[in-house]
Amino acid sequence: MPLRAFLVDDNHGFLVSVARLLRSQGVEVVGSATTLAATRETLVALADALPDVVLVDVDLGPESGFEVARAIARSWPALAVVLVSTHAEDEFGDVIQESSAVGFLPKAGISARALESILGQR
Repeated sequence: MPLRAFLVDDNHGFLVSVARLLRSQGVEVVGSATTLAATRETLVALADALPDVVLVDVDLGPESGFEVARAIARSWPALAVVLVSTHAEDEFGDVIQESSAVGFLPKAGISARALESILGQR
């Protein structure tokens, strides 16, 4: 069964590109959103999609990706969240380690293999 991913990023172009990349590598992208906290419908869509992993951008414009990760963890504790950013992991200090996310990937490093590696370490 292929890995199932849900994508959260405020950049529509990035969502389209990363979805295309992951699909080409065998990942089933089951949905995407520009925000999770903005609408109830988006939260329902996430629950209905039943992903294995949710990729959440650290910087979602007016929202914090860290807050979105916490909201997902509260609602779906078994769901893996991977934070992503154009910035390097070390720019966030211990905030990533203290978050509810299972890992971090720079946006340039997103791949099926990278996701499988992070999920394998859970």
